[in-house]
This record gives sequence, structure tokens and C-alpha cells, in this order.
Amino acid sequence: MRSRFDEQLALLNNSLIEMGALIERAIARAIKALQEQNIDAANEVIAGDDAIDEKEKEIESLCLKLLLHQQPVARDLRQISTALKMITDMERIGDHAADISEICIYLVGHKYIKRLEHIPQMAIATIKMVTDCIDAFVKTDLALAESIIKYDDIVDDLFDTVKKDLIQLIYENVENGEQALDLLQIAKYLERIGDHAVNVAEWVIFMITGRHKDTQVL
Repeated sequence: MRSRFDEQLALLNNSLIEMGALIERAIARAIKALQEQNIDAANEVIAGDDAIDEKEKEIESLCLKLLLHQQPVARDLRQISTALKMITDMERIGDHAADISEICIYLVGHKYIKRLEHIPQMAIATIKMVTDCIDAFVKTDLALAESIIKYDDIVDDLFDTVKKDLIQLIYENVENGEQALDLLQIAKYLERIGDHAVNVAEWVIFMITGRHKDTQVL
């Protein structure tokens, strides 16, 4: 019985890795679409969001089967419930990548009001956070999970830099305003992706320690 349960837990880990790869790819392709003004890349991200949604449903179904049929003990219960919490944030990350891509399509054909520098850096940072979250879950790595929360400061600092730069461009020329707001919205979506990664990291910490933030749960 336990060997069967362990096989299903391994399947759960693999499914989360696959979902993580999907959202990492979505973020990277969305920013590529932005940098290259590539409509095809943007549309691929939007269309690919369905695959992320399906993976969420698949993992949710697996978790519920484990809960209903296997009667997991406390540590296993934390792992399964953590996975259920994680996929909600991961699905939202996929949504934000699609949201970015929709803005990219609108910006195609327009010359950028500034060189794209900090937004791609934000994307790289958030992809790292997502990758680390999945690794922390699979490896039950507490130190890695805690480092993700601290790393979010980098994303927040980059967002502040983007915001200040765009505000300055609007101040210099009001005609920059519309595109500046579009670029700021993209940066905001990336900042939210960082926040979702922090949420995932906090649930991984719960899985390992039985504590979610300052609250003892299991």
C-alpha cells in the first residue's frame, strides 16, 4: 500500500515539475514577444494558457484521489495540501504571462519610448523564483524556500525602477503616457508573479515545518 502511495507522490512531483516548466516557458516567451514585438510568440503564450489550466486540473484531481483513497499521515497530508495551494498560484502566474502577451500584441508596430532593460531583468528574476519554488517542493529544501522570499526584494526593486523611469518619461512628454502605462502594467504583472512565487514558497515552508508564516497548522 505504501509503495503505491509513494508512486503517486512521485507522480505528483513530476506533474508539478511539468506545470512549473509550462509557466516558466510562458513567462520567457511573453517577454520575448515584448522584446521582438512578435505576435506569433504572444499568441502562443495566450493559447498555451489552456495547457496550464489543464495541468492544474490534473494535479488537483490527483491530490483529491490521494486524500480520499490513501488516508495520508500528517507529513504526507501537508505535502498534498501544499500541492493544492501551489497550483492555484501557479495557474495565476500563467494567467499573468497571457495578460502580458495581450499587451505585447497591442504594442506591436509601435516604437518603444525607452530601451527595454529592467522589465526583461524582472522576467529572468521571476523565472528563477518559479524554478526554485518547484525545486524546494520536490527536494523539501527549507533554505531554498526561505531564500525565494528574500529574493522577491530584487523583483520589487526592479519594479520601482521601471515605475520611476516611466513616470519621468511621462513628465518629459505627455505623449509617452499611453505606452508608459502599458509597460508599467507589464511590470506590475511580473511583480505579481513574484508575489505568487512567494506564496508558493510559504506553502513549501508549511509543508516542511508545519507552520504557515507565524501560525502552527499541522
